[in-house]
Amino acid sequence: MPLLLDRRAFLAGTGAAVALHPFALRAQANQAHLRLMETTDIHVHVWPYDYYADAAVETAGLARTAALVEDVRKEAANALLLDNGDFVQGNPLGDYVAYERGMEGGATHPVIDAMNVLGVDAGTLGNHEFNYGLPFLEAALAGTDYPVVCANVAVTPGPTPLEDETLVPPYVILDAEVTDGAGDSHPIRVGIIGFVPPQIMQWDRQHLEGRVTARDIVTTARAWVPRMRAEGAEIVVALAHTGIGPAEWTDGMEDAAIPLAAVPGIDAVLTGHQHRVFPGEDFAGTPGVDAEAGTIGDTPAVMAGYWGSHMGLIDLMLERGENGWRVAEARVEARPIYLRDDAGEVEPTVASVDAVLDATRAAHDETLAYVRRAVGRTDAPLHSYFALVADDPSVQIVSNAQAWYIERMMAGTEFEGLPILSAAAPFKAGGRGGPDYYTDVPAGDVAIRNVADLYLYPNTVRAVKVTGAGVREWLERSAGAFNRIVPGEEGQELLNPDFASYNFDVIDGVTYRIDLSQPAKYGPEGEVANPEANRIQNLSIDGQKIDDEQEFIVATNNYRAGGGGSFPGLDGAATVFEAPDTNRDVVVRYLAEQGTVSPRADANWSFAPMEGTTVLFDSGPAGMRYADRVEGVAIDPVGEAEGGFYRYRIAL
Repeated sequence: MPLLLDRRAFLAGTGAAVALHPFALRAQANQAHLRLMETTDIHVHVWPYDYYADAAVETAGLARTAALVEDVRKEAANALLLDNGDFVQGNPLGDYVAYERGMEGGATHPVIDAMNVLGVDAGTLGNHEFNYGLPFLEAALAGTDYPVVCANVAVTPGPTPLEDETLVPPYVILDAEVTDGAGDSHPIRVGIIGFVPPQIMQWDRQHLEGRVTARDIVTTARAWVPRMRAEGAEIVVALAHTGIGPAEWTDGMEDAAIPLAAVPGIDAVLTGHQHRVFPGEDFAGTPGVDAEAGTIGDTPAVMAGYWGSHMGLIDLMLERGENGWRVAEARVEARPIYLRDDAGEVEPTVASVDAVLDATRAAHDETLAYVRRAVGRTDAPLHSYFALVADDPSVQIVSNAQAWYIERMMAGTEFEGLPILSAAAPFKAGGRGGPDYYTDVPAGDVAIRNVADLYLYPNTVRAVKVTGAGVREWLERSAGAFNRIVPGEEGQELLNPDFASYNFDVIDGVTYRIDLSQPAKYGPEGEVANPEANRIQNLSIDGQKIDDEQEFIVATNNYRAGGGGSFPGLDGAATVFEAPDTNRDVVVRYLAEQGTVSPRADANWSFAPMEGTTVLFDSGPAGMRYADRVEGVAIDPVGEAEGGFYRYRIAL
């Protein structure tokens, strides 16, 4: 059954209005201004702190978003704060609570402590709420001072959604009062219904299979919204942890906000999941939406970024008639906690709210201790000094983790059984970053903060399906990192300085050689430079040459799968799996599960030999400690180079 609550307290206000909204100024008798505030995809980012880098940040933190919430409450008393899911998982604080501290003894989850202090009125579940299993989720939800709703996850499914026994209440009707433009108070019933992507059954199969089922979002909404209206909901808000995707509805779609907004009876849609901002440039040109006005069709909608970067705000002008309240007009915005100046520097717009920090300070301090101790061990050094010239341990461990993860995700799908490869690139490889800009983690304990050294960016995991020919072209694009080398000459410069290291993908699971006597087929920006060139030689799997028509699943990241780096055949269309997890989190999980890893490079790629030919390249001077232990190639230190670098030689 739905939960019925008396929420008149949320209208109490917090003091004199600081800047009345135009709706509040224009409201007359039987007209009222109601504000819907959204947080979404907080991912346990309560403090403005990057636990991986072990440093404060200006671009995240619910404690900062809280300041925007306080401002809205001062501007107008009629306001609801709603959280759109993905709150218990997503950074080391969440992992610490799940894996170390636990939820025993009635402990409250720190992010719930923060939301209780902030005064959240209702929330829904995101897909990441299921990452730690149902018992953990139930323990976390037990600490909320507000209702958490989700209509499309059932413990016991019925013949129709209305007959499901849902994991949490499908919706809540908030009984409250609003003050109209004449100063008179009136009752209002606001219905809040929640949704989560049904893909949770794939993403967290090990936790959910046989325990719950997930229905299609739109089908579920079509069933429940009329019930909410029949029970007296005058305004219905869809608290939907789903993104803005295709305009046409298909059963089971992950990003269903557009068809959801068209369901009769829904007055506003709060979206999320995609870690993007709406209204705004992120969705400019998207069919079915107005990215400036913040509407999906005729329905107001908002998406408030991620990690507390924004607070979503939908202002509703309500009119009261014989049949109760209805929405007459709406305005939408996503308020940021920071801006960037012309030079790209971050300028905070708000400061953290002390009450939110204080409620979570103990957990924050405990998490700092947690990230500074080992999450796993490596029996070999993890360094990137030679990642651009030889198979490399820092890239190897990322590839291993990605392949481990995607193999689990492909189980039970139509792609199970296809060979799984893994593509990864070095991020810290000197260049403009200087002679110290390299990963260097010694053998032994690996702390969570070391993982940021292995994987700099908050990319998310993707899997793409490509043919053998596609694998070859992927590697041809990567091979543009090298200058053309003339056989028989010594002392030639190996690396193309215009080629970004993060576009040098190594693909594990296959073996190959790079023939540097050939010109590069692709230029530094991915442009076709020499269409007849073929640097990739002897491309094989399990000792057999790869057939051009053979199909593979390649683990990679959202940047590459979506077209980043202009790799041939990668424009998003080849993607068969979009993970909800970051590559960085996958590396942490891999380390934790494996205990001790042996990420020695396996030399699955090398340069084709050229008699009497040597090449030179620069790397960090600290790389001399490892130069004689690089697999598959002999590297000789030469001497100091410009800018504090050190010069090395390879005899091909």
